[in-house]
Amino acid sequence: MSCSKIFSGDLPELIYEIIKNFHNDYSTLHSCVLVNRLWCRLAIPLLWENPFSIPTGNYNFIEVYLYNLNDLKTQLNKYIFIDYLLLSNTLFDYPSFIRYLSMYKISLSIVRWLKANDKTSKFNNRNDSKSVLEFKEFKELIEMSLIKLFIENEANLHTFEIKVDYNKYCNNILESILQNPNFINKIGNLKFSILRSNTLTNDRILQIINPHQNL
Repeated sequence: MSCSKIFSGDLPELIYEIIKNFHNDYSTLHSCVLVNRLWCRLAIPLLWENPFSIPTGNYNFIEVYLYNLNDLKTQLNKYIFIDYLLLSNTLFDYPSFIRYLSMYKISLSIVRWLKANDKTSKFNNRNDSKSVLEFKEFKELIEMSLIKLFIENEANLHTFEIKVDYNKYCNNILESILQNPNFINKIGNLKFSILRSNTLTNDRILQIINPHQNL
């Protein structure tokens, strides 16, 4: 069977079946990317399905996503000098590969990325309340922008975990979801973690859930 597939030109399909076995072995997937162009093309989507959960301590993938946010770059420079951190080009449409999203893990990854690049930050050596507030605003700006990137590109998610709190930031995310019904229709598992809510937040959650009771 395998031999017949090889001779019939189905070698990429066979290689993909092999690579899929390394789904959660990120080190091996990285090695697969370096084999040749075919292996790279097959391994990259698997490697980018759930980057916010990769336990490597390397959060530079955030810079790859930021490349897709040209409108955000001017706002970023208001808070931090990061021009040299941003890529000038990317080989793949990385946001299209995302399959698992957790707002908590996105937030945690951004904080760790910011700390890893602290030397570029305008928040260095500042502990005043204004600096703390600016840092929070900056983090939420990036987080909101990334989530909206996935929503507006109608990412085909297997799981989306939403942390709900009654603040402007959370309401903006819920509003973005409501404005993109095709995005929600593609989600396999939608999970809400409600910390605090108000009437507006509850109404938006119900608007998201009611048409999609099968989620």
